[in-house]
Amino acid sequence: MENQDFPKASVMNLADMVSYQTGAIVSRTIIKKPQGNLSLFAFDKGESLSEHTAPFDAMIQVLDGTAEVIIDGVSYSVNEGKTIIMPANIPHAVVANEQFKMLLTMIKA
Repeated sequence: MENQDFPKASVMNLADMVSYQTGAIVSRTIIKKPQGNLSLFAFDKGESLSEHTAPFDAMIQVLDGTAEVIIDGVSYSVNEGKTIIMPANIPHAVVANEQFKMLLTMIKA
């Protein structure tokens, strides 16, 4: 179930593995397994993921730019090199007040 586009046993710059598109959110799956997923996202300015919940914790690591992450109504500014964990079953949203790229890690088991 892994995405075969990503090389194994090789050094990568994850921010270079996903590109911005005007007016869009671009995603690429690095690994998808029953136990969890690793996905890259590139958000154009003004794009967002609306408030939702997930049955497991999810971690965002910002690779480029700055993201606004809203967890249970509290807004957090997360910039390049920083990480935030969105707790399971708590409403959260992601807003691109500027372009940004992130790695999303979700562990299900």
